[in-house]
Amino acid sequence: MQLATWNVNSLTVRLPQVLDWLAANPVDVLVLQETKTTDDKFPHEAIEAAGYKVAFFGQKTYNGVALLSRSEATDVVKNIPGFEDDMARVIAGTVDGVRVVGAYFPNGQAPDSDKFVYKMRWLEALQNWLREELKQHPKLVLMGDFNITVDDRDVWDPVALKDTIHCTVEERDHFQALIDLGTHDAFRLFEQAEKSYSWWDYREFAFRRNRGLRIDHILVSDALKASTQACVIDKAPRKNERPSDHVPVIVTLG
Repeated sequence: MQLATWNVNSLTVRLPQVLDWLAANPVDVLVLQETKTTDDKFPHEAIEAAGYKVAFFGQKTYNGVALLSRSEATDVVKNIPGFEDDMARVIAGTVDGVRVVGAYFPNGQAPDSDKFVYKMRWLEALQNWLREELKQHPKLVLMGDFNITVDDRDVWDPVALKDTIHCTVEERDHFQALIDLGTHDAFRLFEQAEKSYSWWDYREFAFRRNRGLRIDHILVSDALKASTQACVIDKAPRKNERPSDHVPVIVTLG
């Protein structure tokens, strides 16, 4: 079973790229972030024609998430239960016995901003919910755009970016709290090339210079760790014309 995550930074703009990628990489599950479209305009017909069932949760201009799967997802949940939020950030469903949680974590803007306070509250709510989800669904995968680097290996210039957004102690502590629930960073279960990133700014030729961050993650639960066979970042879509600033991350489960 292969599962992937991709922040597409507007599905309206990048639907052809998503369909082309799925044709070349027929994963079983793909979660999308920043679809940036309302539910009435979601291109479900084109996705279904490509062989995927789809659950989606969007809003105008910002955010938006979707869960594409070969087998129809059941017990679909949108956003974090019990956490009042007008942002479309989370979609979860069970696919072939695996609980899949796709999430677009808040950016946080800056450590001294109201948006950072919201990010901290959101992360705490996510942890509390996932603690219960893991009890009900031992086979669980959390994946998406976390907007958090795990450590300095995930940062092209850890000295210059120390304590800036995505790289603060507070954010990394929350990431560790997710690990402490009984999950594992699938990418770090395997030996990986240095300077492996999943996001690059559009400015200053950042992709060409590999000045990026690894902020798109896949966490697998204890029950899935032994069956995790590979986890890779696919940089190819970043070379497309009008690409997303993020690229897909794929995990293979045995």
